[in-house]
Formats: sequence, C-alpha cells, structure tokens
Amino acid sequence: MPVQPLAGVTVFENDSFVAGPSACLALSQLGAQVIKIDPIKGGPDIDRWPITPEGRSIYWGSLNRNKRSVAIDLRSEEGQELAQALITSPGDDSGVFVENNVGRPFLSDEVLRAKRADLVHVKVQGSADGGPGVDYTVNAEAGIPMITGPTGVEGPSNHALPAWDLVCGQAAVTAVVTGLYHRRATGEGLYQEIALKDIALAAVANLGWYTETLQPAGERTKHGNHIFGSFGTNFATGDERHVMVTAITRRQWSNLVKVTGMSDVVAALERSLSTDFTEETNRYTYREVLEALLKPWFASRTANQITADLEGSGVLWAPYSSLGEVTQDALAGDGAGVLRTLESDALGTMLVGASPIRVDGEYLADEKPTVFGADTAEVLSERLGLGSAEIGRLCDEGIIAS
Repeated sequence: MPVQPLAGVTVFENDSFVAGPSACLALSQLGAQVIKIDPIKGGPDIDRWPITPEGRSIYWGSLNRNKRSVAIDLRSEEGQELAQALITSPGDDSGVFVENNVGRPFLSDEVLRAKRADLVHVKVQGSADGGPGVDYTVNAEAGIPMITGPTGVEGPSNHALPAWDLVCGQAAVTAVVTGLYHRRATGEGLYQEIALKDIALAAVANLGWYTETLQPAGERTKHGNHIFGSFGTNFATGDERHVMVTAITRRQWSNLVKVTGMSDVVAALERSLSTDFTEETNRYTYREVLEALLKPWFASRTANQITADLEGSGVLWAPYSSLGEVTQDALAGDGAGVLRTLESDALGTMLVGASPIRVDGEYLADEKPTVFGADTAEVLSERLGLGSAEIGRLCDEGIIAS
C-alpha cells in the first residue's frame, strides 16, 4: 500500500449533499481520518436517491463511506456542546472542520475559534452573500443550460452531472490542505469560504466563454453533440450503438480520413468548397457537411468492426456506454483500476471510485463502508474521554445515537 499523504490528520465534517461530502471523501482517501457529525436522525440527504429496494440511500452510502459516523441531537444545548467539543478537541492531528451549514450559529467560525484559535475551518456556501444555492440553480445562473442541448431547440437544457458540486468539493480539499500548510508554517488557524456560485462563474469565465459573448458574433448557440470550435460528434453504428469521434488536431483529422478511406473524397470536397480541412476552424465551419460525409461509413459497420478499425489508428474516439455497461465491465475486470467493489451490509455490493490520484503508480483504495451513527460512542470516548456511564446517559436521554 502506498504512503497515504494525509495520514495523521483528523477532519471533522458537518455537511450534506455533494460538495462537502465529496471533499471529505477525497481527504479520507488520501489518508485523513474523517469524523462526520450529523443530526441524530440524519441530515437532509440521508434518504436521497438513488436508493436500494429497502429504501437505503446509495447516494449517502457512497459519498460518506470511509468515514466515522457520529449522530448527535444538534437541536439540544448539550448536543451542540458535544459537537463543538469534538471539532475543537486538542491535538496536532485535529482542529480541521468542513461544513456547509446555514442556520447553525453554534458552529460559526467565531464561536469555534474562541474554543480553538488554530482551527482550520472551510465553509461551503451557495453564494458569496450567504444565500442558498445548489448545482442545478447555480448552473442555471451561470448560463450553461442556454448553450446545452440539440440545435434549434429553444430554452434551457439541464444536464445530469452536478459538475459545480464536484469542482467545489475539490476546491474544498485544496482549502483544507492550504489551511494545514498555513498552520504548520505560522501556528495560526485559517477560515476559508467557498461559494458554489463563485466556483461556476470563475470556471466558465476562465474558459473564456463570457469574454466570447463580447465579440462581434455575440452569444454562442446550441450545437447538440458537436464539439464547439472543432470537429467532433457522435455516429450511429450499424448495430444501433453510438461512438464519439473527435478530430481536434491535424493528425487526428488525417488519421480519421485515412482509416475511413475518404482521402480522395475529402480532397475533392476541399477543392469544391475552396477550403482546407487541416485547419480546425474550417472543420468546425463545415461540421455538418463532414458529419454527413462520414455517417455512412459508421452506419455500415457494427460497433465491434469499428473498434477493430479504429483501435491503434490514431483516431481519438470512444464508444458510448450506459451506466450499467460501465458497471459490468468494471465487475468483469481485475479490480486494479480506479473502480473497485466494496461490500456493505446495508447496500450490498457497491462499485466505488478509488482516489484518482495515484501515488507511486498505485491507487489509494483501502476503504470501508460507513454505518450511520455507528461510531458515536467510540469517538466520544476517544476524543473527549467520556466514560461508559456518561455515554449511557447521553444515549438514554436521546442526545446521541444508541
């Protein structure tokens, strides 16, 4: 097993949904001990879909695996004090807190820092002004749905991937590591806030897409499955599969023309249009013409035949797969890649992703499922020194999960 870079670091977490939990999952995969503090009946995502036939959340179980789970009545004064004591408990390995709370003043930075001055505190927000926001509303505000979807279709098209949540989670990982580095260098804590909306706006701006709207052509229109500014689209195969083919570079375009046997036809088309398809701009301008030219080649072949023709050809392509197909391919593999199986009493066989950061060429994949509230007594004993009698009282009074 490779060395885990964050071994010896303890992170406390109080959050829900994607950004914060995905950040803390990533920290745990890099070796940190993550202790998740939740309301005694679970946070708002405790039952979120997808779910098993028994109603258990695959979503929660996947994002919160590899963590120790503590369940406390955070509405009670004693429960709030327990949470504060855990987050600010002494030790060089601790004093790190990730959260996305709204309306929990007892977990504010001011309150917690008064108890531990060197706290590394990362807060995920909806917007920088403290207002709410989730990936789907933030994406709408960022403008992306207005350029997503089929050509000629008016109105927005949402997509399924919570991209900004995931990017925000990785920004939160960076913030934690930054805070740890700052504390080691100065002895001081650090409070950092990350707004989901800022993540989206900054990312789109850094791609140049807002600046693009200031140019004479104005705002971009929808392009369906075509790649903007280059040549790339999907093609149907003869056995009703689909492949994505791209030709971003000159070499990729040359290889595509060669392997499809279109060299003479493309040369004639260039002459008739007085254009040069080795230039990326021209491939984009005539994308629909080129799509129509290449479509019969793909339609006359099965997916297996296309795979045989394109593999090793230098063409950049990939077959479209369903989620189920990806799952079955991973289960049939040797288990050495980024996708791994994890057995859970509550969820059965899970297919999870190891940390995509390979250390010395190896994935960090030593994980375990998390059971909600199962670590409450043990963590309170270890971190706060509570004895069995006190823990029993807290259980009896409903302050902590029994």
